[in-house]
Amino acid sequence: MKVLVYGAGVLGSYLAHALIRGGNDVSVLARGGRAEELEKDGLVIRHYVQRKTTVDPVRVIRSLEADDLYDLIFVVMKYTDFREVLPILAGNRSSNIVLVGNNAEARDMQNELLERSDAEKHVAFGFQLSGGRRETGRMVCVRGGGGQMVLGSLDGPISFQVLLDQAFAKAKYKLAYHNEMDAWLKNHIVPIMALNYVTQIHKGRMKEVARDGKLLSHAVTAMDEGFRVLEALGYPLIPAGQASFIRKHKQLVRLFLKIYHLLPVSRMIDGNFSEVEALARRFNEWKQRAKVPTPHWDELERQLRAKKAGE
Repeated sequence: MKVLVYGAGVLGSYLAHALIRGGNDVSVLARGGRAEELEKDGLVIRHYVQRKTTVDPVRVIRSLEADDLYDLIFVVMKYTDFREVLPILAGNRSSNIVLVGNNAEARDMQNELLERSDAEKHVAFGFQLSGGRRETGRMVCVRGGGGQMVLGSLDGPISFQVLLDQAFAKAKYKLAYHNEMDAWLKNHIVPIMALNYVTQIHKGRMKEVARDGKLLSHAVTAMDEGFRVLEALGYPLIPAGQASFIRKHKQLVRLFLKIYHLLPVSRMIDGNFSEVEALARRFNEWKQRAKVPTPHWDELERQLRAKKAGE
């Protein structure tokens, strides 16, 4: 199957690796030094947990032209970068597109893509359950098993699910389809933002985060407040067990976060401040509409602003 992975960061690189190993004809869209790395050395990934390094030859393109045709296009990038790609996708004749990553405005992005495009478009949204960071000449990927993506459409089943299943049929990679993908993405943003706040408040020094019990307590309670905002706006809590566990076992969650931030793996997960900042702006719009008090969430934001102002 002819597949394009649009974006060659950590997550896009691992997705391309899984698709290549699954027997697909894979191209990766990359630019600048990253494109040169891929052309020279191939797709080099260090699998942190599995303690191995893989190298895959990959076709590299630097732009998506109107007449380029792919069976599937996966756009894997930061939330802040999706908007600039939508006109390019709309102008291309490929039909089946999956936007992969944090997304606080999936409905708006889908509408914009469909309105701009003259060709028929089918859109789905996904989130790859892995992380990592970039090192010189390679990506370091942190994942469990062979990798997994949660994905779904906004209007019923994905119309091109058969193609997705075919693309991953021979890959050691799991697809988990979800009927409430917009709600899933919004729920996922809540813990992601709270955890990024505590990390950035301590400038990525994970041991300091682990020692700051008061800050971790703020983060756990802030997650509960975030879920209350979503509930007030009518979004289901998905997965339901996530919010329920955090609410019932706050001290246990705080202990888990303390242990996690003491582990070397915590330093392998890069957060992006500009992306978190953009997600925060959208979340604050939700808070204003919901009219739900969020004192612990507000305290995290206050500390982060103070830290940034003092730099």
